[in-house]
Amino acid sequence: MRVALILAVIVSPVLADVPAPVTDADYLPVNEAEARLGHLLFYDPVLSGNRNISCATCHHPRFATSDGLSLGLGEGGVGLGPDRRADPENMPEQRIPRNAPALFNLGAREFTVLFHDGRIETDPTHPSGLRTPLEDEMVMGFVSVLSAQTMFPVLSPDEMAGHYQENDVAKAVRSGRITGSGGAWDIITKRVEAIPVYREMFSDTYPEIAAGRRIAFTDISNAIAAFIEFEWRADNSAFDQMLRGGEALSPESVEGMMLFYGDAGCALCHSGPFQTDQGFHAMGEPQIGPGKAERFENHSRDIGRMRVTNRKEDAYAFRTPSLRNVMRTGPWGHAGAWSDIRAFLAHHSDPAAGLSNYTRDQAVLPVLDRTKPDWVILDNANEAAAIEAAARQGQRLSDADIDALVAFLDALTDNGAIAGRLGVPDTVPSGLPVDR
Repeated sequence: MRVALILAVIVSPVLADVPAPVTDADYLPVNEAEARLGHLLFYDPVLSGNRNISCATCHHPRFATSDGLSLGLGEGGVGLGPDRRADPENMPEQRIPRNAPALFNLGAREFTVLFHDGRIETDPTHPSGLRTPLEDEMVMGFVSVLSAQTMFPVLSPDEMAGHYQENDVAKAVRSGRITGSGGAWDIITKRVEAIPVYREMFSDTYPEIAAGRRIAFTDISNAIAAFIEFEWRADNSAFDQMLRGGEALSPESVEGMMLFYGDAGCALCHSGPFQTDQGFHAMGEPQIGPGKAERFENHSRDIGRMRVTNRKEDAYAFRTPSLRNVMRTGPWGHAGAWSDIRAFLAHHSDPAAGLSNYTRDQAVLPVLDRTKPDWVILDNANEAAAIEAAARQGQRLSDADIDALVAFLDALTDNGAIAGRLGVPDTVPSGLPVDR
């Protein structure tokens, strides 16, 4: 019997919002051969402009599919996780503007909007079936929004492409050549196609390639998406097991669950089977780092969803993250401003209360000189006030409430999913080093 859940619902009928157990029907089907191909591509630096960064550099299982940093260092960084630092021989131009999100359960059917600001989403009115920053230039063949999302970091100078004039990919990106022959995606595809092991694996995986079709860039992205879907499905936490009629949660976790789905109001946004409404909310999060600005802009502001919609009501709103494995995916917030989960929950419960209690030692930031100041927004009273003014009202939690919520969030941890099903490969077909 689901003793803890039944008891909780009896005590507080509001807990009818507790979701039903996750099932296979909630996920897209995965071709395991395609996932195994994507496994190697995910860890292979060949996809980056300078062949020195893989997807795993910022999304590593050692750090629960993130990187353990508030804001990561892509191109120009060396090392992994919190040990990553700027390479004095190839200094980064700036930090990656937003925190590296976790990758759990992105194969679930309900994930149709991705990135912190939702700039990529399913849209059947577009020929590609997707709305992305490329608009009408978006190519056909991406099988899902996840597939499309995986291939935008390779275009970012700060993430994987590299800086101006450093390599052929970076030059193509800077000149606006993304799709088509000679574009950045085409250059990366030809690199992969030139490796015999990859040619054989693509032929074995996709019948049309075996029949003679050239490898397309979308084949690479589709394989990586299949790997993420297969590797990091997370639905075997203590919470999941309880929902399926298994062992009851601890009394502390039950108390936290009652708060989460009851008086604390967490489930107003963190609803559904994966604790996300897939929506966007202004939560008054501290803005650190370079912000989301174009190279020609001088500000360090990040207005979130408003950058996509141009609607004032979306200012400083960011996508509600799923909470599976949340206790392992810090630092938290769109800019990773919080490294203490208790401090984060205290602020998050009542974001309109302001940023006065934020302490800057919460941030995990490798030293990076001669770039945009990290604290320029919080040092500006008007900028901080604008973040606070947009934030939704909440209610303050007691220390005991936070203890209970932490116990419940811990019950959302699926250690098997964090480790992954295939793990880190020993080698990749390019022969380049693998981040371990």
